[in-house]
Amino acid sequence: MVGLQGAGKSTWVREHLAATHAVVSKDHWPNGKHRERRQRRVVAELLAAGRDVVVDNTNPTLEDRAALIAAARAYGAGVRAVHLATALELCLERNGLRSGRERVPLVGVLGTRARLVPPSVGEGFDRVDVLVG
Repeated sequence: MVGLQGAGKSTWVREHLAATHAVVSKDHWPNGKHRERRQRRVVAELLAAGRDVVVDNTNPTLEDRAALIAAARAYGAGVRAVHLATALELCLERNGLRSGRERVPLVGVLGTRARLVPPSVGEGFDRVDVLVG
């Protein structure tokens, strides 16, 4: 998954992939240390067990996605990106409806937007689906 906070990634995953894929997200460990390292380990363990995996994070940069692509390739898995290209205004509106720790500070959403590079097959994906929210 690729997209800003509030783009609808988790909703899309729940509606389209949760029944068939193991869902991994750093949000599952909000207080955890080394969440990136933990995510890589969990993804590798699931792929090694032959599971289909979806990583439900913002994944805004090539660097963020490179380790996930490499892990999938190491286990012979296909790699698909689903980019929810939701308008910033809608992301901010949805984020504003969140409460507590689920609400991302404005600077966080804007920072992700500034770093977001749309995914491409050139970085190693077999397929890239762009959905406009």
